[in-house]
Order: sequence, then C-alpha cells, then structure tokens
Amino acid sequence: MSLIRAEGLTKTYRIGDVDVPAVRGVDFTIEPASFVAFVGPSGSGKSTVLNMIGCLDHPTSGRISVLGTDVASLDRRASATFRGNHIGFIFQDFNLIPVFTAYENIEYPLIMVQNWAPEKRRTQVLAMLDAVGMADQAHKRPDQLSGGQKQRVAVARALVASSKLVLADEPTANLDHDTAHRIIELMKKMRDQLGTTFVFSTHDPKVMREAEVTFTLEDGRLAANPGANHV
Repeated sequence: MSLIRAEGLTKTYRIGDVDVPAVRGVDFTIEPASFVAFVGPSGSGKSTVLNMIGCLDHPTSGRISVLGTDVASLDRRASATFRGNHIGFIFQDFNLIPVFTAYENIEYPLIMVQNWAPEKRRTQVLAMLDAVGMADQAHKRPDQLSGGQKQRVAVARALVASSKLVLADEPTANLDHDTAHRIIELMKKMRDQLGTTFVFSTHDPKVMREAEVTFTLEDGRLAANPGANHV
C-alpha cells in the first residue's frame, strides 16, 4: 500500500475578493521508505502540498491519504493528533526552542504529544542524540550550536517518536554546501536504518540530485511525470 496518495488535489486561497489557486488538480503516490522531493520555483505550490500532506492545511478539493487515513476529512483536533502521532517535521530555520537544550528539544514531542514515561523518553532521546552524532552536545542550547548541529537536532526531534514520515521544507536553505551535504547523507542513513519516508520541498540542486523520486511543480501543476533521478 502506498504511504501517501493524492487524487485531484487542489488548494485555493481567498485573498480579499480574489481566489488564488496554489495547487491545481495534482495526483501522486509516494511509497514507504522513499526519499522524495517536490521541486520548483517559489510560488509553484510545493510547500502547500507538504502542508496538506502534514495536516497543516486542508485541500479545497480532491483526496489525500496518508498512512491509510483520509487526512482531508480530519477536523482540527484530529489533524493535530494525527500529526503528533505519525509525522515529523524539519524546517529551514530549525524551529528549535531557544531556552531548551538539544536534549530537551528532542525530548519535547515525547512529553507534549506522546506522553512517554520518563525512563523510556531518556533512552529514546539518548539513542537519537547518538544516531545524529550529537551525544556530546546534548546540554547545549541552540545559540551554542552551529547551523549544521541545529539541523541535526531537528532531524533527531523529527524522528524521536519513531515517525514513519518526515516532511522537510527547504531543510538545507540556511546551510553551507558541505554542511548541507552531510545533513542529506544523515537523513538518507536514518531512512535506511529506520525505514522512514522523507519528503522534501526544495529548490536546492543538492537535494534534487539526492532524491530518488522528484515531482516538479509549476504554477500548482505537476510539470512532468515523477521518476527516479539519474545523476
């Protein structure tokens, strides 16, 4: 069964008296344990698609199924619960809580959403810190970390609840070339180890080259058939 399936997916925003179409009749499927990129220029609709996959926004029409659930039919509370239980997020500006340590930032979803027992939380957080190479930085706050280290913490936070799906919106935008490459390699390694599906929105050529499947969006429409990259 496909991990994600979209059929006739549209999203139109109302701005004043004007309807502004962001996504126009998109169809796609994404399989488990894949490394996928939605690519295209700014305003092409790629972030909107990720928001609909991640239950941050609802389609205007069409269907979208994630992990076998019709997420378009979920109300706000059910959407939040589904996100917290099944989906991890990685953002270009890291979105770490500045007063929390790296350890506390990774632990946060297990307290606020999952409500794991303390010892189980500790074991899982330490394992994730080790997996992303941040065990020796566990007690540093974000302002004491480099951009690459912050993104490693963000990757660990996205995966700590054993998420089968991670959505990454321009995850390398604020990283230099070498650091971006290391972060991409880290995410591929975690995919291979955990079977997690990573779905990106990006216009970064580095991410496009590493993606196994790309969906190209132009003006809210798929511009080409998706397929495996050959670089």
